Amino acid sequence: MTLPIRTALVGYGSVAEKMHAPLIDICPGLDLVAVVERNSNKCERKFPNVGTFRSLEELLEADAADLICITTPNEFHFAMAKQCLLAGKHVVVDKPVTIYSWEAEELEELSRERGLVCSVFQNRRYDGDFLTLQQLVAEETLGELVYLESHFDRFRPHISENWREKDVLGNGITYDLGAHLIDQVILLFGKPTAIFADIQKQRTGAISDDYFDISLFYSGFKARVTAGVLVNVPTPKFLLCGKKGTFQKYFLDVQEQAFKDGRKPEGDDWGVDPEERWGTLYLENQTLPVRTVNGDYRIFYQNVADAISANIPLKVPLAQAITALKLIEASFLSAKDGRKIYQEEGSW
Repeated sequence: MTLPIRTALVGYGSVAEKMHAPLIDICPGLDLVAVVERNSNKCERKFPNVGTFRSLEELLEADAADLICITTPNEFHFAMAKQCLLAGKHVVVDKPVTIYSWEAEELEELSRERGLVCSVFQNRRYDGDFLTLQQLVAEETLGELVYLESHFDRFRPHISENWREKDVLGNGITYDLGAHLIDQVILLFGKPTAIFADIQKQRTGAISDDYFDISLFYSGFKARVTAGVLVNVPTPKFLLCGKKGTFQKYFLDVQEQAFKDGRKPEGDDWGVDPEERWGTLYLENQTLPVRTVNGDYRIFYQNVADAISANIPLKVPLAQAITALKLIEASFLSAKDGRKIYQEEGSW
């Protein structure tokens, strides 16, 4: 019987505590054995068998883990992931993986040379609403598609102390939520032929971008991804239009709130969207409710465990993260110059 893979977390902020740690803890193929926390032993209170280290160097020197999950701010991702790969460790990095696409390309080459797994935590591939969207596209329910609108709107009028809102590399909403929404579009439709973006700082005193509206162009089809923090009304999470009708879905996936509430990601009822939150299919002569496919973030870490122990292909390979990063880079260039960026120039 194969032993679970010794797994460590680097960083123990809110997302690591409420999402990464519980997902690793319940994954049969992984064993959460270590954490890097600079100033506290917070993880040990919830996971008494975890050893705490004060630095990544200390963790690597102790050879305490075989898989290292990096959940620090974006500016540290590349250096830490590279350090882990050079030490012969498998790596998971929180999205968008690195700040620059060339950094992710270097990680990809390094992991390939050394026969190591290196993946990116794109949990929102396993949102119930997106899995439902994938199903509708695969089944061609709406016929030939012409338009997708993807929102991630919130109302956060006050600037917080979170690192994402400070003057650091990789800050802002485009690297945060944009990384998710662009990744979903790539997964559904592949690489676009062109991109056009509007990226703004809408709140008074904002240091980092807090709004984006990005259009990805395909032959006969356009996908628009947008997010803002001054939206205080419900907007559809997804709006998909085709020549046979339209699908509309409101509400965020239920898993994030469940993690915030401290629920353990276990049981058959995990990720189940209540009926009142289901999407709606508007066809020419009828309107139908569409049951939401169950969301399941557990798939991600199980796949990483399988990739390490059984050489199963990664569901989130670095190549896809590199494409998303190049599209983020092209988005900032488009917003700066006020023009459409074509695939040839963006080299995605």
